[in-house]
Amino acid sequence: MEILTQGLTLETLPKAFAQLANEVSEIKRLLLEKSNPQPTETDRWFDLNDFCAYHPDKPSRATVYGWVNAGIVPVHKGGKKLRFLKSEIDLWLKQNRKKTLAETAKEAELYLKRKK
Repeated sequence: MEILTQGLTLETLPKAFAQLANEVSEIKRLLLEKSNPQPTETDRWFDLNDFCAYHPDKPSRATVYGWVNAGIVPVHKGGKKLRFLKSEIDLWLKQNRKKTLAETAKEAELYLKRKK
């Protein structure tokens, strides 16, 4: 970056161009790396036993079968096997969060303001 911050002359132009080309290549590499991230732990598949062990409440297999039958939990079926995607389970667990009293009161207040 030294050449580019100094006065550019015909003598330093080739070196400045090479330096700029290297920096553009590095930026391109970083952008490609960011746009194609490596698979993470959230892409992991669970079978029924893994799911029961991962779930914070450690439900029984019968309980999970009940959830699957009722359509409560996100599941993928392959033949007779049940498969659960960790990222979907994490999202499902977060969505079932109970709101605090303050959050409920604020929602009620906003609702009443809109109704006026």
